[in-house]
Amino acid sequence: MTTGLRLYRGLEIHPLVYPHRATTAAGGHNYDEGFDAAVRIQEPESSEATSRSRVFRLAQPTPFQNAGDARRASTAYAVRLIDECPENTSVLDLEA
Repeated sequence: MTTGLRLYRGLEIHPLVYPHRATTAAGGHNYDEGFDAAVRIQEPESSEATSRSRVFRLAQPTPFQNAGDARRASTAYAVRLIDECPENTSVLDLEA
């Protein structure tokens, strides 16, 4: 499940929220066990160059109770990564 996009300091932030337990072929979505989250940080697309992106998974000991909390945490995590990035370096160039 992907929701929204935010532009921050020239980078696109795409929160990625998904059920903690994967959907099985025999059953539907299981939202009762909470949600996990990641965030994709991407350079805006341009016609002259290919945009780069990276996905960062939130290290959370327990699942988020709802998708809204997971989405907000993803966005906050991306903002923190971008803000804490050393000067003259892109968050897309950091070691994993």
